[in-house]
Amino acid sequence: MIEAAIFVIFPFCMVFAAVSDLMSMTIQNRVSLLLVAGFALIAPMTGMPWEAYGLHFLVMAAVLAFTFTLFALNVMGGGDAKLMAASALWMGPGMALVDYLFTATMLGGALTLGLLLFRNSPLAIFAGRSIFTQHLADASVGIPYGIALGAGGLLAFPASPLMGWAMERLTAV
Repeated sequence: MIEAAIFVIFPFCMVFAAVSDLMSMTIQNRVSLLLVAGFALIAPMTGMPWEAYGLHFLVMAAVLAFTFTLFALNVMGGGDAKLMAASALWMGPGMALVDYLFTATMLGGALTLGLLLFRNSPLAIFAGRSIFTQHLADASVGIPYGIALGAGGLLAFPASPLMGWAMERLTAV
């Protein structure tokens, strides 16, 4: 049961956040809250040492402080900042976090460049008429960075401590 929650909660939240940001340019607070609550409830049931558990929350606080600063400087959206911190909680200290931050940054940069090129192309006129692509075509709207965060999270998740625990449990059977 715990393994199923690990396999479902994080991926579902990351996909939901990416699609939500694509469609409405918002990431609802409940996505980040579900990630935090899910981790808080599941991690102790995996036998994670309390020191490691605390370090995961310390990582989340550090990422939130950094992303809140970016939000205050109007560089990052508030939903993106909260999602990045909540998803960093699942990665914890270590290479999974480094992989996540690096991958999300590279994907976010590619997304930004791609959207800037697209918004300055003739295709943007036609895309602006579709409900599915109107936010992507609108130059006055920001970048739906939740797409990059969702994809980066999904790519880094297999290296996370909880996913490692779940895989170890399933292969031991």
